[in-house]
Amino acid sequence: MTFRKFAFNNIYRNKRLYAAYFLSSLFTVMVFFTFAIFAYHPELGEGHLNGNVRFGMNTAAGIIYVFSFFFVLYSMSSFLHSRKREFGLLMLQGMSMRQIRWMVFLENMIIGFFATLGGILLGLVFAKAILLLAENALVLESRLYFYFPGQAVKQSLICFLALFFCISVFVSYVLRSRKLIELIKGDKQSKGEPKANLLLTLAAVLLLGSGYAGALIVKGLGVIAALVPVVCVVTAGTYLLFTQLSVYVIRRLKKRESFFWRKTNMLLFADLSFRMKDNARTFFMVAMVSTTAFSAIGTLYGFQSFATDSTKIAYPNTLVYKEDEFSEQHLAVIREALRKAGIQGEEAAMTMSYYDIGGRRTMIAKQSDYNRFAALIGEDAMELGEGEAAVVEFAGLPYGQAGAPLSRTIGLASGEALLAERTVNSRALPGPFYYVVPDAAFERLPAPVDARYYHAWQSSEEERHMLAVVRELLAQLPPNVVTSVDYEVYRMNKDYAPVLFVGLFVGLVFFVSAGSFLYFRLYMDLDGDKQKFGSIAKLGLSDKELGKVLTKQLAILFFAPIVVALIHGAVALTALSHMFFYNLVVESAVVLGVFLVIQVLYFFVVRYFYTAQIRSAIA
Repeated sequence: MTFRKFAFNNIYRNKRLYAAYFLSSLFTVMVFFTFAIFAYHPELGEGHLNGNVRFGMNTAAGIIYVFSFFFVLYSMSSFLHSRKREFGLLMLQGMSMRQIRWMVFLENMIIGFFATLGGILLGLVFAKAILLLAENALVLESRLYFYFPGQAVKQSLICFLALFFCISVFVSYVLRSRKLIELIKGDKQSKGEPKANLLLTLAAVLLLGSGYAGALIVKGLGVIAALVPVVCVVTAGTYLLFTQLSVYVIRRLKKRESFFWRKTNMLLFADLSFRMKDNARTFFMVAMVSTTAFSAIGTLYGFQSFATDSTKIAYPNTLVYKEDEFSEQHLAVIREALRKAGIQGEEAAMTMSYYDIGGRRTMIAKQSDYNRFAALIGEDAMELGEGEAAVVEFAGLPYGQAGAPLSRTIGLASGEALLAERTVNSRALPGPFYYVVPDAAFERLPAPVDARYYHAWQSSEEERHMLAVVRELLAQLPPNVVTSVDYEVYRMNKDYAPVLFVGLFVGLVFFVSAGSFLYFRLYMDLDGDKQKFGSIAKLGLSDKELGKVLTKQLAILFFAPIVVALIHGAVALTALSHMFFYNLVVESAVVLGVFLVIQVLYFFVVRYFYTAQIRSAIA
């Protein structure tokens, strides 16, 4: 039997041992390949997506690939760590360290080759579903038909075969020789009772508390200024949380005899501090990677919600026609299109007059015009007395209104002056600032420096009807004279959808990778748990008690970093809401809730197979 055949048989005869590494590698390839199928689709070629979106997709592909490299490298390192005893037995049989390195290289290349092929084939199976999902998510007018993704196949093969080759060379090169007794014993050697440093434990609490406080206190653009220091402080606090604070809490619980000796708590907490200490780096990495996924997807989803609501606020009318000069022909085209679509509603028209006041081009509207448009959207009418005026600020938007305040005095052609003492928040007319004056005073104003015809319709018809009407009008009228709130929301979602879709892809990679990190870490301790619970079962541990202990132990190890990541994510999304002055409670709850549900389902799957392995060993 050749050495290559030996490496292949070693994989084939130990399928359970190699399955986790193979499946995680296969999934990584599949995600990258499905993204490439989407990115290289002919319908999304040049001219279909703008340059910024194209650049974003290429950047996302690079991020996925780079992260895949480190993910596969970590998976391989964890896999090799769990095989120390196997390497010791091979050395006992006379295998040299050089041969072990060569065996590891061959095994990794074999697994990498089949994982790459399997990921591409699995991606082809789900390609149509991915394209249908992308078609709806991207708000595309054309269909993303199925095609054979030759370029995506070629790119995935080259990239991942090169990736597995580089990792195989690197891992086999850095694989260090150890004493034979260390390899044979594996992780059985005692490391001593882990202890926590009290100062570092307090530092963990202070760092996390100050980081959270800094993130939650600042408002507006201060959130951006505080981003880097807050991230650094919370990152350091998270590391100390798992390396020091968790060990300190467990030791305190173990000292409480009423708690430690209750039922099966002794079995649960006996070596939990060891495992928390050993897994601290993994838990830290899982918490930070998951926080990145939560925050990225939550930010994208929250920003879409914010942009949609801001657009609806900025365009309160169903349809608006605005042009420099009134055109009876254009108005007739609009009314005919509305009539054909069966859309009815109220309407109002006026001429928006602009004046040079204090060196600023400012609109002044008469009271009757303002009240008609206010009634159109259900706002209260304005009543002004003789010689009185009002400054109107556009209501609802936290940004775009900053600037030098308007003059409170309006001069009339007769030499009189109106005093604008009132300030009103309204969405009746466009513009961040403008004046409203009584009709009689408006007639005494000097000639305007500019004027525009403005006509608005208000209807409760469904969005798809208005979208069809606006598309028809855009084809018949000059550009930028007709707009609709539904059309503006549609256009915003169409431009933003590729960004959200790409962000979801990247976030998915981060999230699944975090779950895989936990999976590897738990299964590295599987052999030790088999021996431990096998010995305890001989003392009378029932199957029901075994299930409870394993469930509690796995839940603590599995959800400790996830809960920390959920708290980090909630704080990050709250800070985002403070930056936009926009409530993101619903969006945050949806994103974090979906991730939590997925993680709970993943936990039950892992728990089922892990418990089955333990029970089979002690049966």
